[in-house]
Amino acid sequence: MLGSVRYALARSSTLKQRTFGRFYAVQKSCLSSLVFVETKGSGFDEGALNAITAARKISGPVVAVVAGSEADVVAKAIAKIEGVSKVVVAKDAAYDHALPETTATLLKALQEKEGATHIFAPHTAAGKNVMPRLAALLDSQQISDVISVESEDTFMRPVYAGNAIATVQSSDPIRVVTVRTTAFPAATASGSASAAEEAAPAVDAQALSKWIKEDMAKSDRPDLATAKRVVSGGRAVKSAEGFQIIYDLADKLGAGVGASRAAVDAGYCDNSLQVGQTGRIVAPELYIGIGISGAIQHLAGMKDSKVIVAINKDADAPIFQIADYGLVGDLFTIIPELIEKI
Repeated sequence: MLGSVRYALARSSTLKQRTFGRFYAVQKSCLSSLVFVETKGSGFDEGALNAITAARKISGPVVAVVAGSEADVVAKAIAKIEGVSKVVVAKDAAYDHALPETTATLLKALQEKEGATHIFAPHTAAGKNVMPRLAALLDSQQISDVISVESEDTFMRPVYAGNAIATVQSSDPIRVVTVRTTAFPAATASGSASAAEEAAPAVDAQALSKWIKEDMAKSDRPDLATAKRVVSGGRAVKSAEGFQIIYDLADKLGAGVGASRAAVDAGYCDNSLQVGQTGRIVAPELYIGIGISGAIQHLAGMKDSKVIVAINKDADAPIFQIADYGLVGDLFTIIPELIEKI
């Protein structure tokens, strides 16, 4: 009798394991991701390529969403990206400039149509504008500025200006995620288009905001977000005229130009150059910080750079604690010598 009971218990345990295994396999097979691609005329924000890489870490198909008046042109480029199984195209001028009301409504409709369990976007101005509204429409908790995808429900993100890393586990059925682009490599294009293209369903979205204009600082230098080399200046350059020395060194190196918040607030350069927690997050192969003390806010935006060079007359400046190479001295003496020898 006792033997029969043991056999029954063992058989029951085995059946439970098999049932759980089947349930888990079905659950995994139902995973799928949408990736929001911000269009810019006939081009697109390259942060979407990093978001695609993050989405690929979730098992299941990756569907890219391209919306705008020239979405059909952008879709042909996105269809060549490895890992993208389908591109949904919403060719409509109403989606230009990624206004949050219209774009979030479109993404919600596509989530319902595709049955997506995850929605990714880069942690850019557009992503930070659209995704919180989408999360509210889906009654889901947004997970922001993710630097690692551990599993379909677990993510890692920096907190306290990057001084600590939080592991976040979400129980929401739909996860709305923005990713730090410097934490994921950009997805690459294959030789030919491999993803299918599909027209997006018509969506009745009320535009509560109106696009008026955009004033952009134009430059022939590499874009700060994607530059392989970045030269940044701080308050120690003393003036807008003094900041010219930063431009001169950057031009010699073929580098992008950045700045500390102190330099931007002092009016030495345009605020689009600000690197830091409240500015741009960069991770170039080479970062040269000139006259920057290294406030926590600034370090949060550049400490993932591969090689960091600090130039400051204060030997106790915090930036030297994370720098690979440090040079103590007057920047107005050191930088002209560097420019001359490059």
